[in-house]
Amino acid sequence: MVLSVGALLADPTLELTLLVRGAGDIGKDEVLWLHNTELPDPAPYIRETELVLTNGLWHTSITADAFVGSLVRARASGLVFGLTKETPQVPPDLVTACENARITLLKLSIEVPFTAITQAAAKIQSEARTDVLEGMIRRGNALAASLTRGAGATGVLEILSKDYDLPLLVVDRAGSCLAAMGEAAKGIDSDQLRIAGQALAQHPPPLEVTLSGVGSAVVYLVEGAVGSVDAGLLCLKPLHELERNEQAALEQAARFLSLEVAKKQALHAIESRFSGEVLEMILSGAARAAEVPDRLRAFGIDPSGPLAVLTIAVGAADAPPEGSTEEVEQFFRSRGTPVIVAAGSHDIVTIFPWTNTGALADLAESLAEVLALRLALDRTVVGIGELARNAAGLRDSLVRSREACHVLRRRSRGPRTATFAEVGTHRMLLGLHDRTILRRFADDVLGPLRTADARNGSELERTLRAFLRNDGHWSATATDLYVHVNTLRNRISRITELTGRDVNKVEDAVDLFLALEADEMG
Repeated sequence: MVLSVGALLADPTLELTLLVRGAGDIGKDEVLWLHNTELPDPAPYIRETELVLTNGLWHTSITADAFVGSLVRARASGLVFGLTKETPQVPPDLVTACENARITLLKLSIEVPFTAITQAAAKIQSEARTDVLEGMIRRGNALAASLTRGAGATGVLEILSKDYDLPLLVVDRAGSCLAAMGEAAKGIDSDQLRIAGQALAQHPPPLEVTLSGVGSAVVYLVEGAVGSVDAGLLCLKPLHELERNEQAALEQAARFLSLEVAKKQALHAIESRFSGEVLEMILSGAARAAEVPDRLRAFGIDPSGPLAVLTIAVGAADAPPEGSTEEVEQFFRSRGTPVIVAAGSHDIVTIFPWTNTGALADLAESLAEVLALRLALDRTVVGIGELARNAAGLRDSLVRSREACHVLRRRSRGPRTATFAEVGTHRMLLGLHDRTILRRFADDVLGPLRTADARNGSELERTLRAFLRNDGHWSATATDLYVHVNTLRNRISRITELTGRDVNKVEDAVDLFLALEADEMG
């Protein structure tokens, strides 16, 4: 029970009588404390939501309207008029003034002193604090037990819902709903979730966020292992409508959710490392082929069955954007498909069991569509590897999936999903070779340039890349490099001298171009 006018009225020993019911809810609106005054204008000294006690000594110097106006300016929660032998009845003009101002007015019996009200208020507040403390301890034990059992964010909300009927959401920065409680919360759509996720990504995040169709929602931050804001506990009500004990419970729940997020981050980091190791094992070929089946089984994938590989590139940035790996995981999780998701320096690779070859392209298209909508980035592309009969065939599928993705990413338009055969470029041919061979070829051709660059700081390799990227146009390349055309010609001559290949000859230019491409793939 909180200290309120209703709580005081419910105490029969106080002999209080309600004369005027104000605009608020006397049973729910919390009273900050009591303020005894006989000043004609007590507004500067009254704190908001204090309950004012008076015997009306001011009535000889000012009108009731003026005194009540002072209480309204101070936003007092109400007025208690204590009867005395000199004033055995509440002045009628005071009753009228309170009615006009819609401020609560109580009458206190002549036999009851103001100290009795103060003692009753102190008892109510003490019991309320005890109840809140006991509730937090009980709820804290239940939350700890829930997280220990692995109930996750949903378990946290379920425990909170036993004490409070509040519409609650747990949303991460990517705009994904991790848990929901209450009909209003469960009805939140993807656009509203995206707005909530964008709010969490702000620095600093807001205390409230406005959601269409809902209004203001309070945001309680959920921090990860390194102190960053990774999610938010949203209550779909404005802050001013929440009672103090509700706010305390939400803050407590957010702290426990932070533990859950930190635990998941640690597990995700371990899974990410293992996922990356799987790619290394597959790409190493025969040297580590025997290790692959056991690692697949650890992810719930049968290594003896058909396996598919999709490689995803999201947006124009070099590295996968924040939240993209989680979105890919959620895409497969929602379909009940076990998957390995490994984030590389430029792409995201997925390996999963699949039997329907014809439906793989549809799955890739659906994945591209979901990521484009959820992450709101310019272009998402998916390279599709041929279906591998089992774990032994994953290397070719992985290489081809990645190369198809690489080609699609370099194209600013056209299809966003394709197989290795559909992209049909020189990278397809390079992808058929072992990475060790590609690296050796690149080093043989480009090694002299790198040696010269390291010794003289001459930027010959960078110059070669820019020249070929600009299709051999001298002025465009010079502009890109911020050098004079004559300087560029001197550098190209030096490249010819060191590599033994002339960029003006098609055969030699192809060698140089393939060496640069093999260097990226090797």
